[in-house]
Amino acid sequence: MKAFVTGSTGLLGSNLVKQLLEQGHEVVALARSPQKAAQLLGTSTRLRVVQGDMEDIAAFAHAMQDSDVLFHTAAYFRDYFTRGDHWPMLEKINVTGTIDLLTRAEQLGVKKAIYVSSSGVIGTQDGGTVDESSPPGPLQQTNLYFKSKVMAEQRLLEWMKLHSMPVVQILPGWIWGPSDAAPTSAGQLALDFLNRKLPAVIEGRVNVVDARDVTQAMIAAVERGRNGERYIISNRLMTLAEVMKTLAQVSGVAAPRGYVPYRMALLMAYASEAMARLRGNDTLITVQGVRTLQDRATLSSARAVRELGATFRPVEDTLRDTVAWYRANQPEKIGNPTAKPQMAQA
Repeated sequence: MKAFVTGSTGLLGSNLVKQLLEQGHEVVALARSPQKAAQLLGTSTRLRVVQGDMEDIAAFAHAMQDSDVLFHTAAYFRDYFTRGDHWPMLEKINVTGTIDLLTRAEQLGVKKAIYVSSSGVIGTQDGGTVDESSPPGPLQQTNLYFKSKVMAEQRLLEWMKLHSMPVVQILPGWIWGPSDAAPTSAGQLALDFLNRKLPAVIEGRVNVVDARDVTQAMIAAVERGRNGERYIISNRLMTLAEVMKTLAQVSGVAAPRGYVPYRMALLMAYASEAMARLRGNDTLITVQGVRTLQDRATLSSARAVRELGATFRPVEDTLRDTVAWYRANQPEKIGNPTAKPQMAQA
């Protein structure tokens, strides 16, 4: 199989490229920085790195020619919660860019696409256990990243009425794992924990999943995923306090003792955002981040287990491998005692 992978230096994309290569496939990896790609992905005769990004799809689209599968993992999400209006970029890359990419892939003869959406499109307002049939809720309108993914799915449904290339959607939970170089919010939380920068833990819940388990399900979806279907890939629901306790167990670093209830955290977030606006800088804790931690139900991966053969390693192994990767590959980011404390939030 010849695969084209967008977002190849991200947490999910880099693990996907490595698994594809380990399984003997050819990979064309899209990366904004070839230097970063070389550091994260290594070298292989079956790997070719193409420089480019989702802001200019026309510039790299030709590289998809002769690919069997498009794995679309790239998205704009890391900075959307910082100061300023990020909606134009979210819409351009996550919505319009996704449809443009799929259209060009079909024109170039790509046989199938595996598109990474987000479990954030699943409404969890009713609590309990939810699956792919749960419609979006209020959070999917106020969390702009989730909103962009919902809009992308809606546009995709319209696109599929007029196009024949099969598309399978992957909806991962909160992804953790090694090779989180950016880092994502999970990686930043791990770094803040290792640097003892978390004075307290905010009340909240998160559906945790290992990047390597997500990518294996994505590869299985090439042969087993049904056209137009959505697959939640998530391991287990944990409180943020449980995540901190597990990090303490696998790292040897003491967990923060403080605990901030939801309502207090929300007040702190409002105050922090107001102060950030006055000072012209970014906030350490956001209202949307605090609210997102409360709007959580158990995500069911039953469909992915049944149809894709998805499996999930213990969360302890995931967090242990994440910590070990940072200690081995980015030791300069650990041990900064002058850094300002931050609240733990997803």
